[in-house]
Amino acid sequence: KKILPGILRTRIINDIKRLRLMITEQGSSKMEDACDLYGRAANMFKMAKNWSAAGNAFSQAALLHLQMQSKHDAATNFIDAGNAFKKSDPQEAINCLNRAIEIYTDMGRFTIAAKHHVTIAEIYETELVDIDKAIAHYEQAADYYKGEESTSSANKCLLKVATYAAQLEQYPKATEIYEQVATHAMDSTLLKYSAKDYFFKAALCHFCVDMLNAKLAVQKYEEMFPAFSDSRECKFVKKLLDAFEEQNVDAYTDAVKEYDTISRLDQWLTTMLLRIKKSIQEDESDLR
Repeated sequence: KKILPGILRTRIINDIKRLRLMITEQGSSKMEDACDLYGRAANMFKMAKNWSAAGNAFSQAALLHLQMQSKHDAATNFIDAGNAFKKSDPQEAINCLNRAIEIYTDMGRFTIAAKHHVTIAEIYETELVDIDKAIAHYEQAADYYKGEESTSSANKCLLKVATYAAQLEQYPKATEIYEQVATHAMDSTLLKYSAKDYFFKAALCHFCVDMLNAKLAVQKYEEMFPAFSDSRECKFVKKLLDAFEEQNVDAYTDAVKEYDTISRLDQWLTTMLLRIKKSIQEDESDLR
């Protein structure tokens, strides 16, 4: 438990006594006063870094706002509660954020609801390590962003889905997203340069399933986006395809090393490239 400074603790105790009196009394003005006091108490708890108590106070304020039909204020307080609980109780943070999302979607505020779905996805990613639930919230956020014509925000969420889908070996799902985002990027002056990266990742996802599919996909991407042909990424994939066809593990390894000296491999690329390399080695063993 957090130890509150003496003066702060006394103020909070006095506010709580007043709150109990107000909540037992009728009248909207008393309810509004109670909400204000809960807000004050929550902020004092925040100052003392007592995050659970702050979260509970914000939640109580949100529930009172709902009773008074103040939906916007209720949602705002649930968000404040979620932000406080993030530091002490990730699951309770998610519960509060979901309550806020329900209110925002009921009000037709889908962009802000999407933003909080992203926050929940990030909690599942980093705190609770539940990737399936993180994916579900990123997908819901993407749907809401799409509905509000926020394509770039939707694509940002979808790319997170694709990253995890590929890691979970859900290659068709990942490929579809990378191709969709690449197609959108190549039609944009600002985003055109990034299209090659998404086509590259789509090709690797194809490669993890079947070499011939990857070869056909690369040809298709070159036709769709001629600039892809001259990219380092396209040349790299072609070297990998040649090494795979020749069942030459050394040539494959050399191609990876050469690429890594110019463009450092991140964890995702390393995982995909190792899976493909493993399939060459397995094919070699089958031939012996």
